[in-house]
Amino acid sequence: MMRAKKLLPAARFTGELLLHILFPRTCFACGADLPFRYADPLCPACRGAVRVPGPLICQRCGTVLPSGGAHCARCRGSKGKKIKCKIIRSAWLFGPQSRALIHAFKYSGYAFLADYLGAQMAQRFKELPELAAAQVVVPVPLYPKRQKWRGYNQSELLARAFARAVHLPVESRCLVRVRDTAAQAKLHRQERLDNMSGAFAATADVRGKTVLLIDDVATTGATLEGCAQALREGGAKRVIAYTLAREP
Repeated sequence: MMRAKKLLPAARFTGELLLHILFPRTCFACGADLPFRYADPLCPACRGAVRVPGPLICQRCGTVLPSGGAHCARCRGSKGKKIKCKIIRSAWLFGPQSRALIHAFKYSGYAFLADYLGAQMAQRFKELPELAAAQVVVPVPLYPKRQKWRGYNQSELLARAFARAVHLPVESRCLVRVRDTAAQAKLHRQERLDNMSGAFAATADVRGKTVLLIDDVATTGATLEGCAQALREGGAKRVIAYTLAREP
């Protein structure tokens, strides 16, 4: 019996090594073979190329400001007072390596990447004290038809993996998308804001809470603003947001 127990780890190792030789895991960004028992979905070179926003960013929306300053033009002065989503921060910049990983996760069915990506968000979260007041995590919802087609809501998977790591509760039913909005990619900022206005509704009690919205990518912040508007109308004390990546 003892001999059999000792042989199990060796047999497992041999099986894993054979599987690695026959079907090696490859980097999601460059396609290079990954080392044996290497856990990261990006090779060391591609993982090292992933950047975080900053060091100079807008204190409100997190936009990178190459020339510095406290706020970008969209958040400066009286304009910032009208914004419902008070803070937006991101774990990564959206670049070639992070794009490859996010697109695989979002569009190609690699839902298992949520655990890794959520852990990366949790690690970066420790460096963002401006988000520390969050009391509940809320994922940006998909319209039901789109979620059925995709098979999952990538923002909800991210939110759950992230929340487990930082020990925050998740409330995925307090916000719904009530309108199937047009794709945002080809719209300008104001068109994006108009597209998202009234697209969401709060359906559960968030009164008096500081809500942390979770999404995969922040571009203009229009989707997050639409969500924040609905949550504020539902009684949320404050709405802040955290995304996996930020468009430069």
